[in-house]
Amino acid sequence: MNTKTPKTAADIPADAHQQARILAQALPHMQRYDDQIVVVKYGGHAMGEEAAARSFARDIVLLEQTAINPVVVHGGGPQIGGMLKRLGIKSEFAGGLRVTDAETIEIVEMVLAGSINKQIVGFINGAGGKAVGLCGKDGNMVRAKKIERSRIDPKTNERVPIDLGFVGEPDRVDAEVLRMILNSALIPVVAPLGVGARGETFNINADTVAGAVAGAIAAERLVLLTDVEGVLDADGKLISHMTVSQARALMADGTISGGMIPKIETAVDAVEKGVHAAVILDGRIPHVLLLELFTEHGAGTLIKAG
Repeated sequence: MNTKTPKTAADIPADAHQQARILAQALPHMQRYDDQIVVVKYGGHAMGEEAAARSFARDIVLLEQTAINPVVVHGGGPQIGGMLKRLGIKSEFAGGLRVTDAETIEIVEMVLAGSINKQIVGFINGAGGKAVGLCGKDGNMVRAKKIERSRIDPKTNERVPIDLGFVGEPDRVDAEVLRMILNSALIPVVAPLGVGARGETFNINADTVAGAVAGAIAAERLVLLTDVEGVLDADGKLISHMTVSQARALMADGTISGGMIPKIETAVDAVEKGVHAAVILDGRIPHVLLLELFTEHGAGTLIKAG
């Protein structure tokens, strides 16, 4: 027999009322993404901070619990650099990309598909989820080709190729492996490695893999977590929304420059392949995924077709 005295509104703490209001306000957004796929590129400094990584893992589990199908694609550049340094292997960069020879690609694969991937999987599972780790090589999911870059030779003023070694770009993505995992109520965590025509391993930029995966699997949303608040205009103010054509114009006039260009190119490419929208978010903000997906305010810069 329940002998507890019924509580009145005055007995309930104010923060409990606030939590209930937040959940009620989030409901329409949860319904919008019901059974939809959201691809999240996870990287940056948060990956090296355990508290932030565990918070990210809880947010991913929450998405899955609200009937969203999250797919995590992670990076690991700083961790790769740290491991190479510990092993006494000097890192060389050309055109902003790490030159990856046969010795280096073994370390890259060990770090990306091994320690980092399994750590993220462990955090998600520890938060109550059911994650499975894989890389683009598994099931030939990401077929890759060697990336081609060139530079101007200062002596001859002629354009010459740059050999980046085992650095690749997606040639084709087979989404069937991911669909099988998602249909099994599991959360895929993907390391950005691809397989070449001869079975060789290629290191691929994580943003690029996330965009290619999102396009291949017809994701509702591509989320690129980065270390800046989003795209800034000429006055340094955040641009909250833009179309693909506006994004191209801002790249052309130099407003979007530097490291933001490949992110915008990835977002634009994903939208043109059928992803409903892509968003660039500041991954340093606590629970930024939830702010973007479950509130009216959003965060960062959203890119849509028109």
